[in-house]
Amino acid sequence: MPLTSYLIRLVVVLVVVSRVTPAPLSPSSSDGRPIVDLEYSQYQGIGLSFRVNQYLGMRYAAPPLGDLRFRAPVDPLKTSGVQNATSFQAICLATDTTLPSTTQSEDCLFVNVWGPASATSKSKLPVWVYITGGGYTANSNANYNGSTVVANSGQNIVMVNFAYRVGSYGFLASEKVRANGDLNVGLLDQRMAFKWVQQYIEHFGGDPSHVVIHGASAGAGSVALHLTAYGGRDDGLFVGGIGESVFFPAQPQVSELEWQFSRYVNDTGCAGSPDELMCLRSKDLTVLQEANVATPFPGRPAAPRFYWTPTIDGDFIQDYPYRLIEQGRFVKVPIIFGDDTDEGTYFATNASTPADVASFFQNNYPRLTSTDTDAINAQYPLLAPLPEHAAYFPSAAAAYGETTFTCVGNYISQTFATMNDPYKVWNYRVNILQPDDVAAGLGVPHTSETPAIFGLGNVNDDVSSSYSNVNAEIIPVVMDYFISFIRDLSPNRYKFASAPHWESFGDGIDGGRRLKLQTNATVMEKIPQDQVKRCEFWRGLALTMEQ
Repeated sequence: MPLTSYLIRLVVVLVVVSRVTPAPLSPSSSDGRPIVDLEYSQYQGIGLSFRVNQYLGMRYAAPPLGDLRFRAPVDPLKTSGVQNATSFQAICLATDTTLPSTTQSEDCLFVNVWGPASATSKSKLPVWVYITGGGYTANSNANYNGSTVVANSGQNIVMVNFAYRVGSYGFLASEKVRANGDLNVGLLDQRMAFKWVQQYIEHFGGDPSHVVIHGASAGAGSVALHLTAYGGRDDGLFVGGIGESVFFPAQPQVSELEWQFSRYVNDTGCAGSPDELMCLRSKDLTVLQEANVATPFPGRPAAPRFYWTPTIDGDFIQDYPYRLIEQGRFVKVPIIFGDDTDEGTYFATNASTPADVASFFQNNYPRLTSTDTDAINAQYPLLAPLPEHAAYFPSAAAAYGETTFTCVGNYISQTFATMNDPYKVWNYRVNILQPDDVAAGLGVPHTSETPAIFGLGNVNDDVSSSYSNVNAEIIPVVMDYFISFIRDLSPNRYKFASAPHWESFGDGIDGGRRLKLQTNATVMEKIPQDQVKRCEFWRGLALTMEQ
């Protein structure tokens, strides 16, 4: 079906929906704006013109300030009167950024919801919960607008996204934190948001027993961590998962991060205090933010790209994630995992020599030896040049992209197919060629498909990008696959009419099958054997790189 027909179909759906007037889910204010009562607070949202109710900036937890710093989130405080939920609130403070502002704050635990205006508490609509990425150092995909996917689903889903603590606020690690706080509180924020959905999503027409979690980059890594959380314990928080360019950085033991904690308390003036955590909780936020920076790992000349990351805490993360997955200690649900053709081009060093490639990997994975980096260079020799970049940039980008993103998604897909069900696993490769990225030597970079998932103009994207012209045809294809999985736990039942059937990953004996997403060229393909072998190489280095 061509794009024109798709748009006509959408208009027809919206017209039909606009004629239906069931009992509203919530009362409305005198000016017609919807109000939802969540027991602890009432929130007033906005009714959009295409029959979607939008609620922005609702609290799902208490502000993590003062004594609540470096602790697990707690329930939101009760309020009186009707609270405004008509605009996005500040996202969580990022590493290496400016001081607190109206757009970034320590008070950041807010959730956003989009649902059909016609929904009732008995609608039981599938729920799409999106986890922002950002390398655990930023909320880089926060506050995307979910109204388009709700409308394009035929008013058959509810969309949710939220912010969570990152950087030092979310992932400060030390035995002192464990003793007088909590480890991995950024992940615990996410878990709190999931529990909020279980408790309150019916107020928006959602079904708490049909929740699919989806994340991009570190958000996708978070999906994997929730699948393995508490050793794979199923708390009934979700029934499916989507990992979009899953990101697995080094995830050290707590003992391996004590130096990081010591540097932080020293920079904040808390070193040597009788109670260093109490001192940190008493500090002005500007002092903490000035210390929320990346520094080199011990013995390395340069800071890693991703500095604050989850740690093996023995509870939420009970072991290295790849070990938990290979042991089958994960929640057994249908999944979609995939990546982009050139995952590493956003992140790799502009290497001129093999020595530059080696230095880049040792700065990011400090346990790698020169023997290890020699082996990496042997796996990724000089490749064809890319515009605007030095000779060994393509090699560094290919190596980093496969070890950090592609091979992780492939490994999760293969293990889930083997230990769960090969017909409940789907994998993909995005190959949507965007002229500007190709000309800049970036190829098809990390999560560049996101505008096609949520719709042009909803993801802080440039509405004049290729998705508004040469790649416009791929938007309904990608969006409908994702919507179908949210609704049916399969990408096929509600797929775009002319899109191909998305075959499952299979048993993985031949490397597995995946869908290549490309404008006017979407087709199934096998994962290439040379990539399979390179991923086996990275598996051999997994333990070294986790530390």
